Amino acid sequence: MNVISNILYWISTGLLVPVIVLLIFFFFRALLLIGMFFGEYIAEHKTSSMLDEKLKHMETDEVVPFIEGLSDKSDSMVIRYMKEIVKARDSMARVDMLVADYELAAEKNIAPSKVMTKMGPILGLMGTLIPMGPALVGLAAGDIASMAYNMQVAFATTVVGMVVSAIGFITQQVKERWALHSLTLLDFVVHTIKEQDK
Repeated sequence: MNVISNILYWISTGLLVPVIVLLIFFFFRALLLIGMFFGEYIAEHKTSSMLDEKLKHMETDEVVPFIEGLSDKSDSMVIRYMKEIVKARDSMARVDMLVADYELAAEKNIAPSKVMTKMGPILGLMGTLIPMGPALVGLAAGDIASMAYNMQVAFATTVVGMVVSAIGFITQQVKERWALHSLTLLDFVVHTIKEQDK
């Protein structure tokens, strides 16, 4: 039994460095995500406001010419897909495929936030529990310095993991709301095209 316990202890202790390295990686990835998120937020807000204002007060027969008049160089994903849908309006099968493609592209954009939301607490908890063993051993041996160091590592990994998770969760919620709003606009365009074909 002691052999099995020792093996588990060595494995868990050996995982501490990879866990810390991954936490540092995800932390810097989260900082990068925040920077990109603010840029996306400004662009998304501008695009959504413009599309909402125009499409809501537009006659059905004006929708297609309006979309065709939008810039081909737009960085907005929803505008690019709207233009593709309008180009493919003669084939409803292709239109449906483009809407599905948009859903996949939106999911791919949200994926990094989802990964951080889940991996932050997992790595934080692992980074908390792994040093607790050596900390308890140090406490039993009267080595307060060793115990204090291991407890410092445990608390630090928890905090970093929670920060990563919080950034991932907030950006995930906002991006999912953007994707749902954009999908609503795409559905409106698709239904408009279907009404014109009748």
